[in-house]
Amino acid sequence: MKHIFEKDVRFHLSSIHYQRRHNFEVWFAFLILSFLGTSTCATAAPSKSYKTHVLQLCLKKMKHIFEKSDALLYSPSIDDIPENCGIMSLKCYILELVVVLYEEDLLKSDDAECIFHFNATLSSQASSVSCPSCETQTLKSATIFLERMVILLQSLQ
Repeated sequence: MKHIFEKDVRFHLSSIHYQRRHNFEVWFAFLILSFLGTSTCATAAPSKSYKTHVLQLCLKKMKHIFEKSDALLYSPSIDDIPENCGIMSLKCYILELVVVLYEEDLLKSDDAECIFHFNATLSSQASSVSCPSCETQTLKSATIFLERMVILLQSLQ
């Protein structure tokens, strides 16, 4: 009886050792894959040109909104934007877009989500030290606003 008990204890101990070793190997593999996953995700971040392209697609879907809108919006011409103020001017355009979405009661639409998502990517990129404020730009119709915004986006790619 003692002999059977010793075999059972040895088997149980070796089984625990195997389980611990297996757990270690699983966690180690998980750790390695986590590091590999974060390094590939960091390099796969969308580029600025991709983001502006996505915004252009959103604007294209929203074209009908601008065509029926009678709003006057601050719309700087590409020639009026100083050299280092492209991003700041784009932020002005985004603010005006939010006004249009509000006036058309579309703040909860998919189009609005696209605009808000793009705006979040701009938050830390713009420096407004020497850039003219949004309100100093000329007021234009919504369709001219849309055309000028698309031109600005294309110039930033």
